[in-house]
This record gives sequence, structure tokens and C-alpha cells, in this order.
Amino acid sequence: MPFVRIDTMGTEKLEALGNAVHDAMVETLGIPADDRFQVLNGQSTLKYDDYLGIHRDEGAVFVTITMRQGRTDEQKKALYRRIAELAEEYSGTEPRNVLVMITETGPINWSIGNGEAQYA
Repeated sequence: MPFVRIDTMGTEKLEALGNAVHDAMVETLGIPADDRFQVLNGQSTLKYDDYLGIHRDEGAVFVTITMRQGRTDEQKKALYRRIAELAEEYSGTEPRNVLVMITETGPINWSIGNGEAQYA
């Protein structure tokens, strides 16, 4: 059950970006299609610098994915590529503007509801 947070300027592209990230995770990580937990935020201000030679502009998108441990480096690289491709296809967001960060946690760190640790 990955948990996704997407931050970008404004709200007009949020739905498309959420769909892009979800579809990319289904394709590259094999998560179930009905496993969608997302927080979509349209911000008034985002702060960022050009870093590692990548210039971002007002179309910057920050994607944070928290998920259980176990995906390979190859799966993660494929996910990054596919998110950038689908963000461009679905919302017109340039791949250079897509920053993705993954945080992995152990099973005890999840409660899906009812105050229970379903994965522990």
C-alpha cells in the first residue's frame, strides 16, 4: 500500500498527476489497481533551486512515495522513468520538473485503519 503525496503549483494538473503516479506504480511495481492512497496539494509557493544541472520552473512537481520495503533498484528506476513519462503524457509536465522521493518502511509502521497493524 504505497502512500503518495504530490505537491505542485495550483490545482489544475493534480488529478492528471495523481493518475500518472498511480498508473506508473501499477505498471512498474505491480501494486493492485485499487490500491490508491494519495494526498494531492496545490500550493501557492514551492521553493527549489537548480540542482545537479536540472532546471525547474513554475511547473515543478514534488512526488513523495512512502511504501513498504522490498522493491529492487531496477523497479525504482523504472518507476521514476514511468512517472516522468506519464506526467508529461497526462498533464504536459516536463520530465525535468518531476522530482520523486521514495521512503521505505517496515510492516509495523502501517495501520490501514481500525487502529490495527494489519501488516505486522
